[in-house]
Amino acid sequence: MIKYIDELQLKGKRVLMRVDFNVPLDDGGNITDDNRIRAALPTIEYAIKQGARLILCSHLGRPKGKKVEKYSLKPVAKRLSELINKEVTLAPDCIGEEVEELVKKLENGDIVLLENLRFHEEETKNDPEFSAQLASLADIYINDAFAVSHRAHASVVGICEHIKECGAGFLMKNELTYFEQALGNPVRPLVAIVGGAKVSSKLGALKNLMDKVDKLIIGGAMANTFLLAKGLNTGSSLIEPELKEDAQFIMESCKKQGIKLYLPVDCVIAQEIKKDALTKIVPCLEIPDGWMSLDIGPATTTLFKEALDNAKTIVWNGPMGAFEIEPFSIGTMGISHAVGSSHALTIIGGGDTAHAISLYGQKNNVSYISTGGGAFLTLLEGKELPGIKALKKCSN
Repeated sequence: MIKYIDELQLKGKRVLMRVDFNVPLDDGGNITDDNRIRAALPTIEYAIKQGARLILCSHLGRPKGKKVEKYSLKPVAKRLSELINKEVTLAPDCIGEEVEELVKKLENGDIVLLENLRFHEEETKNDPEFSAQLASLADIYINDAFAVSHRAHASVVGICEHIKECGAGFLMKNELTYFEQALGNPVRPLVAIVGGAKVSSKLGALKNLMDKVDKLIIGGAMANTFLLAKGLNTGSSLIEPELKEDAQFIMESCKKQGIKLYLPVDCVIAQEIKKDALTKIVPCLEIPDGWMSLDIGPATTTLFKEALDNAKTIVWNGPMGAFEIEPFSIGTMGISHAVGSSHALTIIGGGDTAHAISLYGQKNNVSYISTGGGAFLTLLEGKELPGIKALKKCSN
């Protein structure tokens, strides 16, 4: 079993907390979206109130094992200080003598943020010595970075081998609790909406979901491979012909298991993915050569909305089309509103889907928006996250 932060004695203890502060920055190094910092605040504020000597660690960008100034966590330290109204000291590195001295001087309730973990290539290699150096800074390790817990990195997995007490933060608890509610013991009917570009990236999730859902809705470019498997002409649409058999297997399995599978019946097509492209709405049976399906059409949107009408639990991962470009946004917007206005438990996973829900004003109308794209998909595939496995092992 995982222990959570509120089950541990923190007062006077050095607590190393892995957070996900991989925030987007503009060319001037300013944070353009601080949601990832805000998501960690409940756990951080709890640790401070309990009198922990808090050591935060995170990565930012992909510096590939080198110290790159534009990936420094300086702007993060500044923004966190503003949000909690308390000084956050940025360490010059994440390991080494200077960092050790800084940690020794911490008083109860103080915070230090270690510099970017990925300035060291040992982080992504899950190097045992690097893991041990990180662990030596603390008495207790807390993982509150769900979004990176599908990675077997030193600050996520390796560190648990070298520290006595481990636990998870409140963000991690929320992620696992909502996921368990949605797929472990759901209120039915359970409907999964799966979209995005490629079947290959969601194949494991689709196969796992077949054993759990009552209805499966497939949209986005990945639906084209299913239409191809049904013998339809897909024009110049993005397809993965090598996955035709997998698509057929999923369709046949759904039929055998009594799962209602919904695929697009009409689509918005164009000859190029551009804002000013000429578009048409056609039945999926009639996509001409040289044209691409880039969004679900109005009949499909209506069909999918009707499929959601009686849902008690909805899990959504992946948009219905190239929604970032205006002519191809209507389908994703329609499904966003349908999910937001449902009376179901609604779990949103994946960066694009989370962005769509916010973009179309439904952020406050869904039950939970997951902070982890890859980690959420790993759970959808029915796999255990390496970060969770490491915490369980450490806690026992």
